Amino acid sequence: MAIVITGASGQLGSELSRQLGGEAIRLSRRQLDITNGDEVTRVLKELRPEVVINAAAYTQVDRAEEETERCRKVNVEAVANLAGACEVLGAVLVQVSTDYAYDSSPNADKIPWTEKDLPSSPKGVYARSKLDGEAAAARCQRHFIVRTCGLYGQVDPPGQATNFVETMLRLARSRDQLRVIDDQHCTPSSTVDIARAITFLMHGEAFGLYHITNAGATTWFAFAKEIFRREGIAMTLEAITSEAYGATAPRPRYSVLDTAKYHALGGPELPDWQTALAAYLATRG
Repeated sequence: MAIVITGASGQLGSELSRQLGGEAIRLSRRQLDITNGDEVTRVLKELRPEVVINAAAYTQVDRAEEETERCRKVNVEAVANLAGACEVLGAVLVQVSTDYAYDSSPNADKIPWTEKDLPSSPKGVYARSKLDGEAAAARCQRHFIVRTCGLYGQVDPPGQATNFVETMLRLARSRDQLRVIDDQHCTPSSTVDIARAITFLMHGEAFGLYHITNAGATTWFAFAKEIFRREGIAMTLEAITSEAYGATAPRPRYSVLDTAKYHALGGPELPDWQTALAAYLATRG
């Protein structure tokens, strides 16, 4: 099976490439400009993949508020280019999306969102672009849309990853106190587990939308606390609100995703976020 991976140098793209081995055709931004429709059509026609996994995205959430056009070009127009080419070739398109489709809990009991829950109306440019990107991906009949959350993982070469875990460990080298948001509930997820689940999905034909994250729920404050505990780092943490942090773009206050639909297919188990974090810390470069 020939499997094209766009965004192959990112965290998820790197992990997918490792797991897929010789089946993977890694395409970085330099090798394929997915915002160029003619180039996408030409390159995919030459490669004739059976599956295209779009792990490329504009992910600078705050910067997107100023770079609206650039954000939408990558997260919407490029997805439409890939969907159109895949539809012509009869290839499967896997589009990676985000928990930012949701803005709050469906009810006061904080019940995780299912695929049947309609997305809220995201206020941020990034969130809106990813939701519109889902609609663009759905133009390819044979598609999977995978919403996930807070990805962290290794890249090639090792040691170059930029994610919440690495940021916390980097800051710990120069500080002994940190302020971390404690009112955003989500499920940070390891690319190892997400890539494994995507690989399972794409070998079947149960096309559609799936929520795929590690199990459980936490806040960024509690996640940071667990990182430092497991690494044996003495760190004084102060829990703060989203308002106190003052980010430019809004973030979901509750975006925990229900993964029952995926698990009903019998795919690889998604471990809880604590187990996934421990595995990452044990193997990080």
